[in-house]
Amino acid sequence: MPELADPMTTVGKQFKWYVLKVQTNREKSIKENLERRIRRDSLETSFGRIVIPTEKIVETKSGKRRVVERKMYPGYLFIQLILNDETWYLVRDTSGVGDFTGTGGVPTPMDDGEIDRMLQVEEAHDEPAKIKIQLSRGDVVKIKEGTFDTFEGSIESIDETSGKIIVLIEIFGRSTPVELEYWQVEKP
Repeated sequence: MPELADPMTTVGKQFKWYVLKVQTNREKSIKENLERRIRRDSLETSFGRIVIPTEKIVETKSGKRRVVERKMYPGYLFIQLILNDETWYLVRDTSGVGDFTGTGGVPTPMDDGEIDRMLQVEEAHDEPAKIKIQLSRGDVVKIKEGTFDTFEGSIESIDETSGKIIVLIEIFGRSTPVELEYWQVEKP
């Protein structure tokens, strides 16, 4: 299956990034349909990448941790292309595509700085997901689940990649480190 053009190897042509309004929850099928139509019409040299910006987040349900991918901008696709009548009509005539963003019906390209930030965020999410833990080192917390239920202690360390925290609790008059999942504690 041929790939879309690499903007770095297409000499003399100016690719720009545009934002497409599309039907929500159909972003992936619309992206695949666009790619299929581009290949069918042999327009690979006029199109670059088509991106659905996503982020990986960690959800905890019933004590089970799972990583899910969430769309950062539901109902939008980012597309890199050389805008001309042929490419404009191909995109606009694709089922599920609403319109390009812009003013007065004229597609407005994205600023290079904006797209660089968006793509860096997209690439950063290819790394293992980090859990957003609303606690800091030194916070006093109460354990709400597990062997040490109802004990209080202070947070010694936090690992956002694994979601584990070390809490120092007092057992038999001694400070003892206990490794817990972040969701097993709460601020008193």
